[in-house]
Amino acid sequence: MTPPKRPERNTIKSAEKLFRIVDTLVELEGAGVTELADHLGLPKSSVHNYLQTMVHGGYAVKKGETYHAGLRFLTIGGHLREQDEAFQLSRPIVEDLAEQTNERAQFIVEENGRGIFIHRAAGERAIDAGTRIGKRIWLHSTGAGKAILAHMDEDRREAVLDRWGLPPRTENTITDRARLDAELEWIREQGYAVNDEEGTIGLRTVAVPVIGPEDELIGALSVSRPSRRLNDERCSPEIVKALSGSANELELRVAYS
Repeated sequence: MTPPKRPERNTIKSAEKLFRIVDTLVELEGAGVTELADHLGLPKSSVHNYLQTMVHGGYAVKKGETYHAGLRFLTIGGHLREQDEAFQLSRPIVEDLAEQTNERAQFIVEENGRGIFIHRAAGERAIDAGTRIGKRIWLHSTGAGKAILAHMDEDRREAVLDRWGLPPRTENTITDRARLDAELEWIREQGYAVNDEEGTIGLRTVAVPVIGPEDELIGALSVSRPSRRLNDERCSPEIVKALSGSANELELRVAYS
């Protein structure tokens, strides 16, 4: 499978390395200099210098020989969440959706061609799928991501898919553009998207888009549940109904906020 393409624009190499180190620290939940250097294919001396700079600025903390992302990122993230209208308006909607379905509910938006978890909530029967606020996901391998792709402007969708490709997450991930196009057409006709173990084995997700008053794509609401709780039907009609009602409510809140 062809790796995701880098955007064709001028970039600052040192900044790219720094961002890669930050992302990897979060992904690994902390790491030492040698582990980071090996993981990223960078010289240990270079990684050490970046980490020391981050520690000095409050963006990393060293515990023993292990470095972790610093709480200063929490300050920045908290500020962005509180300033983001979609987060503020979606929070009660997602919490109510989780309570209605007794499953895990989430609201996801697209940024730079990736899906971002803005809010999530857990019902009584919800399982932990390893998601967290701010986590980035591939759009083509998730229910919410496919709902977003299906309702994107065509030129924007092509640009996103050209940049990131269709990397596989599981054996069920759609990695063929023609098949994905057919799936997106089905989503537009049905009004909802289904992720059938395409991102995580054993997990099925149903999602619907959230559209703004000017027909702009805001994001997508989704509900995840273990595949074993479903029979051979593609999704639960009750879940689709709950999602559609929640999306309508969020769209109204956005329109009149």
